Amino acid sequence: MDFSLNEDQELFRKFVRKYLNDQEQTKVARDYIAGNVEAVKQAITGVNELGCMMVNIPDDYDGMGLGKLDLVPIMEEFGRTLMPGVFLETSAFAVPIINQFATTEQKQQYLSEVASGEKAFTIAWLEPSRSYTEKGIQLEAILEQEQFTLNGMKTQVADVAFAQYLIVPVRVNGEVSIIVVDKETPGLTITAQKGFDETRQLSSIYFDNVTVPISALIGPLGDGWGILQEGLLSYNAAVSSVCVGAMEKIIEVASEYACIREQFGQAIGRYQAIKHRLADMKLSLETARSLSYYANWALETTSEDRVEAICSARIFATQAFVEIAAHNIQIHGGIGFTEEIDCHLFVKRSRFYENYLGTQAQYYDQAISALGWDAATKAKEHENLLIS
Repeated sequence: MDFSLNEDQELFRKFVRKYLNDQEQTKVARDYIAGNVEAVKQAITGVNELGCMMVNIPDDYDGMGLGKLDLVPIMEEFGRTLMPGVFLETSAFAVPIINQFATTEQKQQYLSEVASGEKAFTIAWLEPSRSYTEKGIQLEAILEQEQFTLNGMKTQVADVAFAQYLIVPVRVNGEVSIIVVDKETPGLTITAQKGFDETRQLSSIYFDNVTVPISALIGPLGDGWGILQEGLLSYNAAVSSVCVGAMEKIIEVASEYACIREQFGQAIGRYQAIKHRLADMKLSLETARSLSYYANWALETTSEDRVEAICSARIFATQAFVEIAAHNIQIHGGIGFTEEIDCHLFVKRSRFYENYLGTQAQYYDQAISALGWDAATKAKEHENLLIS
């Protein structure tokens, strides 16, 4: 069975890569760190003009009508350049759940706006001192007279500057539901937070008697947790692709540096310690790529093993990204710790994905459950995770 990308997908990758190379690759991320949001928005506009945001949106809503696999090369290219923005949250989370659970009217509004590049989504899930679990969702939404009233706080919401809509998990009569909230709704206050990865800027969002119509509800009341799980499958398959792209770029840079940096009269790449480390990095990359391609195929075909495939790809890719980014700094030596080159940017992004929208332990649990392993095996996996 061939899980490689087809000719059209690789051709689209070339167009995206050329555009991002013209934007000087990680310069867009550095512009964001410097506070030049308008420059980043211009770069995002160019990406939208290529059609990246409409790939998996149906034809009926002004999209290309392509599948989830067609997102893979795009996400890999975004990973290579650490592209800021909410492409993942929009194309790999919001679009799939809206397409699957929303009403026709909601699809016409939201999907058409995304396809045109006018609007985008981010996810307001995490609450202070809570976790990405069902019990961690406690923000209350009171339903009266065909509208919801929200009071509470969400934290660590990524890149609100590039999104118009928030996907907000809430409690309605004790059950989890999903509501879409426009960030300009009266009573909503956005406060910037200090984050580890400056290329993904975080915010706290306060809801003070924020009212939204019942038409903002995605799916039936009380079905929110199941909807979130479906969204996470799409999101994590895409995250594995982003990590693959980032790791590929890191290895290219590290290999190039190992060939030009000389020590004791010869390139450091001639020493076995560097050779072995680069070989291990490449092995991890190709393993992650295989897992990622299979995960996205399983998602596309609704394969029976899609949950364990996607969780496995997410776990391995994010862990490998962390390790490879750290190895890259070691290969570069002292200069790897400086601001001038990109090593630290990849380290920070790897740590961002490690526990964003769920911890590694949570995804281990989910994979173990999907595989049907017994309690003893599960306990052993937890023990090994803690040791590592």
